[in-house]
Amino acid sequence: MQSRHGSFKGVIAIIIASFLWGTTGTAASYSPDVSSFAIGAFSMGIGGVLLVITARKTLFIDYKLMISQPKVLLLGAASVAIYPLAFYTSMRLSGVAIGTVVSIATAPFFAAILESLISKKNISLEWVLSFVIGAIGITLLTLGRDQSNDPSYSINQQSLGILLGCIAGLTYAGYSWAARSLIESGVHSKSSMSGLFGCAALLLLPSLWFTGDNLFSSATNALVSLYMAVIPMFLGYLLFGFGLNYINASKATLITLIEPLVATVLAVFVIGERFKIIGWIGVALVSLCLLMQTIKPQKQLRVPIKSM
Repeated sequence: MQSRHGSFKGVIAIIIASFLWGTTGTAASYSPDVSSFAIGAFSMGIGGVLLVITARKTLFIDYKLMISQPKVLLLGAASVAIYPLAFYTSMRLSGVAIGTVVSIATAPFFAAILESLISKKNISLEWVLSFVIGAIGITLLTLGRDQSNDPSYSINQQSLGILLGCIAGLTYAGYSWAARSLIESGVHSKSSMSGLFGCAALLLLPSLWFTGDNLFSSATNALVSLYMAVIPMFLGYLLFGFGLNYINASKATLITLIEPLVATVLAVFVIGERFKIIGWIGVALVSLCLLMQTIKPQKQLRVPIKSM
């Protein structure tokens, strides 16, 4: 039985990790002349290399079991590689708050769809209800952004940003599913995550030859680049993995709902993004949707999924 002290340490570790993840959009906004592709590739690529270094012992033990599942490994690595490119570009186009909320809110939807298609699990009526609430919330959030002080605003640009946020949510669900599949096959959790991130680094870091011109062109850009790679990516995932040693995954997922809250608060008070009342109602509905996705009732009504 886990001690109360250990559980407290796990909760604190995941709270800190979620807070660090929530700062990424605001930090990236201080390097507007750096491509969002470069920010994503550098932060996730370097973070992946650091994770591989720290998990080298377990990776040496588990690598044969991992490479025996090439489809899962490739799907997970590709998802990790695509996720930061879509996520940071989404925030660049639609704003930090909207980009973060859409990316995180859509991930549970795609995770449920992947499980129903691949693992043949049924979708609950509670999931359908949360989907409707989340969709309404995202719509209100989008319509509620105050564009009066943003002359560069374009509805097409914001729509593309939201689409990329959905892609980020899909790839987040993709690498989460792949990591879980590897763990269920006997791979250590540390090996699973670091292996996927390490393989993604092999795809991401070479792309900096074409996109990374301004990463270190100024002191600010250099600090932002290093911060993104070392603090939210590397340290954040280390803390998250540490927390999972003491608390279960469902509780950890609930705690990570802090991330979009932090991102929205920083976007409003640091960057200066503004929302109308309906926008804040949208934030509340998306938060409710995420809570419904995380807190599972003891008895669930199921919607049967017909096989194709």
